[in-house]
Amino acid sequence: MTKTAIFPGRYVQGSGELKRIKNHVEHLGSSFFILISKSGYKRFGDSIKESFGGSVKIDFVEFNGECSKNEINRLRDEFKAKGSDVIIGVGGGKILDTAKAVAYYEKVPVVIVPTIASTDAPCSALSVIYTDDGIFDEYLFLPKNPDMVLIDLDAIANAPSRLLVAGMGDALATKFEARAAAKAGAKNMAGAYPTDAAMALANLCYETLINEGLKAKLAVDKKVVTKSVEKVVEANTLLSGIGFESGGLAAAHAIHNGLTAIEETHELYHGEKVAFGVLVQLVLENAPIDEIEEVLYFCNEVGLPTTLKELNIKEVSKEKLMDVAKLSCAEGETIFNMPFEVTPEDVYAAILAADALGENFKL
Repeated sequence: MTKTAIFPGRYVQGSGELKRIKNHVEHLGSSFFILISKSGYKRFGDSIKESFGGSVKIDFVEFNGECSKNEINRLRDEFKAKGSDVIIGVGGGKILDTAKAVAYYEKVPVVIVPTIASTDAPCSALSVIYTDDGIFDEYLFLPKNPDMVLIDLDAIANAPSRLLVAGMGDALATKFEARAAAKAGAKNMAGAYPTDAAMALANLCYETLINEGLKAKLAVDKKVVTKSVEKVVEANTLLSGIGFESGGLAAAHAIHNGLTAIEETHELYHGEKVAFGVLVQLVLENAPIDEIEEVLYFCNEVGLPTTLKELNIKEVSKEKLMDVAKLSCAEGETIFNMPFEVTPEDVYAAILAADALGENFKL
């Protein structure tokens, strides 16, 4: 049995790291193509320019908002025109996934700089591709992880706490999906079986969220970095990133992908939908009620959705939910890493049961 765990080349986390970015990345190349949003440039552009000074060529390029094939191709053309040799993605999950995809196609190093801790995308050798309209299209599996992941905790603490909480929702799935995939004897995202180290990191991720999540959320509400913030950012980014990739995905992320078929959910963040997917997976597994209640308590404590209403699905129609269920069970979906057969009808029933559990818990 071949076991594999994969990791980013280097992980850097601390306060003020953006002001030192040149020192961290200068060994990778001499001309840097920096993918960033308009708002991200306003927040971080000066710090990055100050760090690089005038001795290194840098080009800031604005991200159009969606990690789609069209956007990737547009940026590939611009990258070639600039003559750069390293890509730096600065921002949220879709910018980071786009930067990874462009770097893969152009065969150059990539540096990932999350300015929010809202997903476990930064460390992974994976880009989630959407249509231009924001509907899940496919996974792009990459041959290697990012050359570097650099996190400035000051940037994380000054972003809305909802983003940190969304990252907790994404990270919440790590333990449960890795556990299910291991029971099924399914291979991980690296195409092999999980190592004990990956499973241990997935479990540590969950324990960190349960013990530190609320404290970190409250600290970020006040725009400050505490030990809890440090721990949760690491859980959201590194522990969850390695845990999902080297442990495996299962139903929770497939449910997220299914939910993208409902337009009303597009206003929610990836991790918010994944958190509800965790509840649906636990229903599919018929998990013990104390485990479900611990997840419900945590989600309610930090502000993650546990009901369809909280996913902005005000009118619950069988047709809509069956569309979600069918998309969750599309060919190649990670729901087939569950240790038993799952049908769209099973998912439909589990969605309604998870919603009922969420509503009942609030009484």
